Amino acid sequence: MKYSTVLAGALLATTVMSQAFAQEAGNVTVVLGEEPDLVEPCMATRSNIGRIVLQNISETLTELDVRGDEGLKPRLAVSWEMTDASTWRFHLREGVKFSDGSDFDAQDVKHSFDRAQSDQISCEISRYYEGIDITPTVIDPHTIDFTTDPAQPILPLLLSLLTIVPSETPIEFTREPVGTGPYILSDWQPGRQITLERRDDYWGDAPEVQTAKYVFRSDPAVAAAMVSTGEADIAPTISAMDATTDMDVAYPNSETTYLRIDSSVAPLDDKRVREALNIGIDRDAFIGTILAEGTQVATAINVPTTLGWNPDVKAFPYDPERARELLDEAKADGVPVDREILLVGRTGNFPGATETFEAIQSMLNDAGFNIKLQMVEVAEHEQYYSKPYVDGRGPILVGAQHDNSRGDPVFSMFFKYDSEGRQSGIADQKVDDLIAQATAATGEEREALWSELFAYLHDDVIADVLLFHMVGHARVGSRVAFTPTIATNSQLQLSEIGFR
Repeated sequence: MKYSTVLAGALLATTVMSQAFAQEAGNVTVVLGEEPDLVEPCMATRSNIGRIVLQNISETLTELDVRGDEGLKPRLAVSWEMTDASTWRFHLREGVKFSDGSDFDAQDVKHSFDRAQSDQISCEISRYYEGIDITPTVIDPHTIDFTTDPAQPILPLLLSLLTIVPSETPIEFTREPVGTGPYILSDWQPGRQITLERRDDYWGDAPEVQTAKYVFRSDPAVAAAMVSTGEADIAPTISAMDATTDMDVAYPNSETTYLRIDSSVAPLDDKRVREALNIGIDRDAFIGTILAEGTQVATAINVPTTLGWNPDVKAFPYDPERARELLDEAKADGVPVDREILLVGRTGNFPGATETFEAIQSMLNDAGFNIKLQMVEVAEHEQYYSKPYVDGRGPILVGAQHDNSRGDPVFSMFFKYDSEGRQSGIADQKVDDLIAQATAATGEEREALWSELFAYLHDDVIADVLLFHMVGHARVGSRVAFTPTIATNSQLQLSEIGFR
């Protein structure tokens, strides 16, 4: 009884203190579904890291405007132009300092790119530059050239992902990031919270938020409740089932949920088996139940607003009887279709993730497969998702989401589908050729090549099990002014938060 009383008192005190923090002027509390295992800037394209780090601690050269119609706008670069067919020149902002007091210059940009590309460190942002030979050259302290092979007509957009760190930053993951952004990491209590504090010497306008505290709750219902009670101000990812109040906002989501097929391992190396996987799942059954109304069945790894998205590609129908027939045909030819297939899902990847993958497991087993489900945390998920894959592995399906909010498939195609791509489960020469051609093309030719690739991957290769284009829901407390956008899935700029 005594211990229960002490525990209850401690929990009450924690809640009261959290509510008090959230209600102080200039302070916000954000509740996220996954705690980051790193706060490394070159990993900021991973959503659980990007929502804390990107443009808050670490900034990029360029930034895509998702709230207006400015398109690609300056950040640490003030302007850029092509000096020849394969070279872009960037003019850098002057008078900018890192949070350690050092000056920002072109050497920092070069080091940031070289560091991200180094084989001594597994930076996530480097995957977006795979298949392109990019060479940065410092011209003077505030001018840098990037030469590319093949030519990159959208290189300024590609560099909107490159987080800039000081040239002294070692080529190893850091727990104490130094950036040019308006905030510093002031406190990290693993398992509990991360705190950012506003800098007084930031080069740009001072944001209204002075202190931001991030706490982590894997249950989206708990996250939503924390905002309702005033314990938190923003829960950027809640489930559709919990989005029932006037504090809840639906926002466009650039995530595509899918199962990546490792087609190098039997029985997944047989096209009939990959087709059976696709027709063994009733996608429509998820929409309006586990997943939100407005969720779309996917026919590509990218959302329909992406350049080259092909409207002629049709989703696989749900046909479990035909799936069993395909498995029987493959088995008769000696394909080991009875072999156990591991389905790996990422806990907290999206609201309802566990329930979604449990239902998929059940559907596929009913269609004749032998599926074993394993839900893992983000760090363990990476070992299944990215190369080098484990030698001697059995057949694996990796349940994942892919975010491309930038409008061009170049941010997806090489690392997802090229034979050398870091997260590719296929090796197909025609795919490799189409990616190379489209990456270097412009205008209508670029659009047509991407469109052809989307159709070939879906209809001919059956590269993966495409599932859904997602819809996001956030809960925003009454004391803050914040409107989620398509970017909220991958970043949460504190400078976009105001107070009512």
